[in-house]
Amino acid sequence: MTLPVYVCSEPITDPDVLASIEALPTEDDLPCDDGEPMETPRHREQMNLLIDSLQAHWSDRTGYYVGGNMFVHYDPENRRRSRGPDFFLVLNVEDRKRKSWVVWREGMRFPDVIIELLSDSTRSEDEGPKKVLYAELFRTSEYYLYDPYSQAFTGYQLRGNHYVEIAADEEARIYSEVTGLYVGVREGWLRWITLEGEVVASPSERAEQERQRAEQERQRAEQERQRAEQEQQRAEQERQRAEQERQRAEQERQRAEQAEAMLEAYRRRFGSLE
Repeated sequence: MTLPVYVCSEPITDPDVLASIEALPTEDDLPCDDGEPMETPRHREQMNLLIDSLQAHWSDRTGYYVGGNMFVHYDPENRRRSRGPDFFLVLNVEDRKRKSWVVWREGMRFPDVIIELLSDSTRSEDEGPKKVLYAELFRTSEYYLYDPYSQAFTGYQLRGNHYVEIAADEEARIYSEVTGLYVGVREGWLRWITLEGEVVASPSERAEQERQRAEQERQRAEQERQRAEQEQQRAEQERQRAEQERQRAEQERQRAEQAEAMLEAYRRRFGSLE
């Protein structure tokens, strides 16, 4: 069964085509990945960092799908014709979980952004056949290549039927028109970066930031408590000094009264001293 070729953003309304699509395999019928683990734990961590941080940044946004290391099925006549990008983003789609991305079940929507994490075993494929496929068939707007170990980073944007390399700016960032964010290497990791220059935090980083803020608030509260306690102690010391002064003054008054009384008694007994 052969489907007509559609522009990715063009809605499919032809009843015959829709009926043909309904007869095609679904994600339940197709493999979700090749069953092979990613090249290294660092590759896995990098993929998760890109996915998790973008989802956290877009927590109030809907109508997109982001995935990684799962198959994108693009040929209904050949189940083996699929690719498993390390990271991909598709905009303007239904919000739901997926086992794999099946383009004929998604209105012929292909990824808008793809990031491949290079390794010795995948480099030639990522820089060659995949790059051609993503440009000519997928029509993916942005394609990025990143080596998690050397931190080598290259970005491409689709121009016509081929990719044009995009030079990084003076801060070693590339602007992603699809996401409205920058992409750049920070502290050895490929990160999303806001227009204000802030690295987009992952959920775990956000939790750590919240923990640090809470700890800072606790420390500030403790400092305030200690300052209040010190003020209370100073006030108590001032009160005690005032009380001591009052007592000394009282003692002086009593001594003066005693001396005057003794003098008066002497005068009554012996007369005036003059």
